[in-house]
Amino acid sequence: MSDTRSSSLGMWSQRLLAALLLGGQVIVHLLRGKIHRRNTLDQMAAVGPESLLIALITAAFVGAVFTIQVAREFIQFGAGNAVGGVLALALTRELAPVLTAVVLAGRVGSAFAAEIGTMRVTEQIDALYMLKTDPIDYLVIPRVIACCLMIPALTLLSLVTGMLGGLLIVTNIYNLSQSTFLDSARNFLSVWDICSAAVKAACFGILIAIIGCSWGLTTTGGAKGVGQSTTAAVVTALLAIFISNFLLTALMFQGTGSAVLRGI
Repeated sequence: MSDTRSSSLGMWSQRLLAALLLGGQVIVHLLRGKIHRRNTLDQMAAVGPESLLIALITAAFVGAVFTIQVAREFIQFGAGNAVGGVLALALTRELAPVLTAVVLAGRVGSAFAAEIGTMRVTEQIDALYMLKTDPIDYLVIPRVIACCLMIPALTLLSLVTGMLGGLLIVTNIYNLSQSTFLDSARNFLSVWDICSAAVKAACFGILIAIIGCSWGLTTTGGAKGVGQSTTAAVVTALLAIFISNFLLTALMFQGTGSAVLRGI
């Protein structure tokens, strides 16, 4: 049992190193300007519009649930006019980028790993080499660009949808006025908060694409290997999202300061 665990951990470490190397190769190839535009547009459609509905549904219910938890406490202490601002800060800085990335890791990251993993075990990757086509240019870079561009867009749409979910809750359940809710959100938020959400989402998108593609490219063992790679890619992407979120948050929001006091 211990030998199996150590071998699994060693294999995971090797594939993680391969993902880091793949990230470096992507940077080099991008600097050379090698972009397959048609593949990139196809992947943007797969990552963006096809993932829009599930991302918005998730954001709407998250915004509604968070508002229920916050509003009942804030109103009890006479701070109902701060509910909109607190929800806006939570969604913008953490909930919208992280939850959107988690949804996309499950939907898009798994698809990348399964698709490219199937191509690997059926020797389609070798066929690309025979045709003098670099898989990084043809398969990886379009997916990285698509995730880097589409996930920030989905995050901003999720932010708006989450705010609408919260607005429906406070106006229909807690009898707060719409203007109070929206004015609070506008006073609490700053341009930097919106920018930080977009930066986080872009970083998460790059991680999802690199990990999904790398785990696909290193797939072995036929159909069973494809399933294992897909599962491992999603789990690794989720870990990468949470760890990078901590690092980005520590980098972006160091020091003291209070958006709540600024907005009141």
